[in-house]
Amino acid sequence: MNVQTYCEAVEAKDLQHKLLAPSIWIRENHSPLVSLMHTNFNLIFEPSILEDYQYLIREDMVEKIGRISKVLDKQDKILIIRSAWRSYQHQQLLWDTTFTSFKKKHPKKSNSEIKETISYFIAPPTMTMHATGGAVDALIYDKLEDSVMDFGTNNGLEIDLSKKCYPNHPNISTKARKNRALLIGLFEGEGFVCDLKEYWHFDYGNVVWAIEKEKEYAIYGPIT
Repeated sequence: MNVQTYCEAVEAKDLQHKLLAPSIWIRENHSPLVSLMHTNFNLIFEPSILEDYQYLIREDMVEKIGRISKVLDKQDKILIIRSAWRSYQHQQLLWDTTFTSFKKKHPKKSNSEIKETISYFIAPPTMTMHATGGAVDALIYDKLEDSVMDFGTNNGLEIDLSKKCYPNHPNISTKARKNRALLIGLFEGEGFVCDLKEYWHFDYGNVVWAIEKEKEYAIYGPIT
């Protein structure tokens, strides 16, 4: 599959999900939010734009993250938690900060062009799956190489937002493809689904998960 065909297929499916999402029933199971920082798992926490960020996820998911961490431990690798539960206010701050950063990097692009690009990767506050506590953003650190692994669009923890972020984009290196397969495979093995446009974003229990898994209902709704 060529690049254009692949990207068009991803975007069509993503649109389909967005149209379907409001119709998905949420049968909230009330699993509480707990901090990954209070576990004994070997994790790296990417610094947040929010002070005192606690990297909260639903309690149901904690053991899943623990098992992923242990698998990576055996490979001399460490799971990097980039983000977890985000409030609507946090999501808005992320949007605004990303817009400002993107504007500096691409001064010739118009505001509308920048907003269009960002919208591919950062949901509006009221639509983000991070608000459910059922979404985790993650990367992997390689202890032997003493660096964040190469996923094709990142320089360490910094990710360049482009269509190459689509998980199975054809135009990335063999190494990046292998590293993405490792990351995605670990999360999918624990029942998560990988975001259609972001190789680092994984959903469990929420509406996106329910759609991809063809469940009758989601078990996590937004926590405000």
